[in-house]
Amino acid sequence: MLSHLSYVRPQAAELLRRLREPRHFLQIITGARQVGKTTLITQVAEQSGLAHRFASADEPTLRGPEWIAQQWEAARVASEQDGEEGALLVLDEVQKAPNWAEAVKRLWDEDTRRGRRLKVVLSGSAQLLIGRGLTESLAGRFELLHLPHWSYSEMREAFGWSLEQFLFYGAYPGAVPLVRQPTRWSRYIRDSLIEPMIARDVLLLSRVDKPALLRRLFELGCAYSGQILSYTKMLGQLHDAGNTTTLAHYLELLSGAGVLTGLQKYGSEVARRGSSPKLQVLNTALMTAGTRLTLAQARADREFWGRLVETAVGAHLANAAADGLCEVFYWRHRNREVDFVVRAGRTLTAIEVKSGRTNQALPGMAAFAGIFQPARGLLVGGDGIAVEEFLSRPAEYWVGV
Repeated sequence: MLSHLSYVRPQAAELLRRLREPRHFLQIITGARQVGKTTLITQVAEQSGLAHRFASADEPTLRGPEWIAQQWEAARVASEQDGEEGALLVLDEVQKAPNWAEAVKRLWDEDTRRGRRLKVVLSGSAQLLIGRGLTESLAGRFELLHLPHWSYSEMREAFGWSLEQFLFYGAYPGAVPLVRQPTRWSRYIRDSLIEPMIARDVLLLSRVDKPALLRRLFELGCAYSGQILSYTKMLGQLHDAGNTTTLAHYLELLSGAGVLTGLQKYGSEVARRGSSPKLQVLNTALMTAGTRLTLAQARADREFWGRLVETAVGAHLANAAADGLCEVFYWRHRNREVDFVVRAGRTLTAIEVKSGRTNQALPGMAAFAGIFQPARGLLVGGDGIAVEEFLSRPAEYWVGV
């Protein structure tokens, strides 16, 4: 069994290829907390053979643009000393530094004008925040590389995990040593992953007038993952005097942090805007850590296990969507429903998930096919594609990317 520090994720090869090219673009690595951004960049930096400087803005006190300039100047010295090869500067969690994009633009353009060979990699957890800075200040100067949550095949290869372990414990490699102590594992997920994500990736960097409401929305999303819930019903559950616009904004912030999203209903633009979201965590650990169940207890609860299976399939698809490979929706009309609708270019795929054996007809799939004529209709679980097989292949294999 490997450790998460020695396992090399597939995206490393692409980053290494880019860094071996002549200096053209800033490289931006995005992804949620604890998906291995820092580890991957460190592995690639060492393999590149470039002199490299690593600095992190992920500190309790916010770094300023002058900190970026100091790190940049130190890397310039290394670049000049390394001759034709140049050097590499890595700024981790760069979105934590106020006005980071303006500082980076100024320094990058200065190096470009003077022909310096300094290559730069920036990383950030909050894709929404880093995206805002990129579009406003750094247009035309960067390439993105998104690092999603670990897949089942990665967890199996790195740690020898079974499907049941992946479904229940999710895909945070740093938590793997704790799974034999369920209470300690769930506390680690809550205290070391969820709380820093909310406090430092969302609340510290965005205007949130009702932080308690955002926290309760996250908890509600984890508890109801895989279920369609109107914003009005959410407000009733949350017992808060907020409004649906506030909830939709907070859900967008959590989606930008890579932990919880609300899938829209498939249909026209008008239908999507007026639809209730289907809550979907992007890592099943977020769903199970708050239950305080053991793996055996969760497996014995057929209803909960069924929702966990559906959530894992949805997370597999939603993580591909976060990488820009496709769009993921659900569909419902009256009492007919399709769990997931995936659009990749002009290819439409309808996916139904069943956790147990089934000989039942799928009226939702039939109704959807009659209206939208998808290219494929897939049953995952039951008598269809085995859940393990579906999760073992990249999502794009199933949806025609």
